[in-house]
Amino acid sequence: MSCSIGKSYTVQPGDILFNIAQRELGDGNRWREIQNPNGTHVTENDAANLQPGQELCIPASSPMPTDTGFSNIVSRQTYEQMFPHHNPLYSYDGLITAIQSYPQFCNEGTSEQRKREAAAFLANIAHETTGGWDAAPDGRYAWGLYYVEEVGCENGGCTGYCDATNATYPCYPGRTYHGRGPIQLSWNYNYGAAGQALGIDLLSNPDLVKTDGTVAFQTALWFWMTPQSPKPSCHAVISGSWVPSADDSNTGRASGFGMTINIINGGLECSIPTNDKVRDRVGFYQRFTEMLGVDMGENVYCDHMSHF
Repeated sequence: MSCSIGKSYTVQPGDILFNIAQRELGDGNRWREIQNPNGTHVTENDAANLQPGQELCIPASSPMPTDTGFSNIVSRQTYEQMFPHHNPLYSYDGLITAIQSYPQFCNEGTSEQRKREAAAFLANIAHETTGGWDAAPDGRYAWGLYYVEEVGCENGGCTGYCDATNATYPCYPGRTYHGRGPIQLSWNYNYGAAGQALGIDLLSNPDLVKTDGTVAFQTALWFWMTPQSPKPSCHAVISGSWVPSADDSNTGRASGFGMTINIINGGLECSIPTNDKVRDRVGFYQRFTEMLGVDMGENVYCDHMSHF
């Protein structure tokens, strides 16, 4: 099999993907851009099982893609300061690549709203993946993006996330749909819908969300940017484009960070006195808005909002 894109490279004795990327792309951290001849991106499993004589495909163009919104708000240096203990899966380059699929992300609204959207997105995925605690080195809010999958589900033991009644996105035999990736994507219907939107079969290969950094961030951005009726999108409620209905207004739902919490996990975190989960999300959000030089805006909490 030969490469359909880029140039062919034959693995030499002693090669590792980081060094190949350093030589061929100018940055070892870009090794995840290398592809197999079948067009799939290499994974950590591929990296661990590299064999001399194996063919790899090196992208033809070396510059990293750029976006006009997020990368102007959150630099690589700032990202690393926000997530000093992040898992290697969650690289800055992987996030920037994923954003190309959602060009409206951090590109709508005022400058302040765009900064708040960046902070809100990062705060929510930090909470979903945190490994922090009060006495943790560097503090509780330095440990976002630490876990790549739901704790306790590493060995396929979490089989309860299959809605067998969903004929549109049926569960694949032998697969589990527990939380994976930055947003902790869960349930077969979310894996199916996200995969359909991204052009990836995540029902048969859900582990892509914990092995391919770009795919991982794409699923988080899909959830963030996509309205799921009756819920608006997180993007809309933080960027200023959402217009609440009369019912929304009557039940306390209003634009702001609190509304993103309501969309993500309102059934467990909203319409009740503020709990530790909400306090953790807000703690990350406060830290990140301070780092980006913007205030948190209105409606930061969701205790007064009815959940969906």
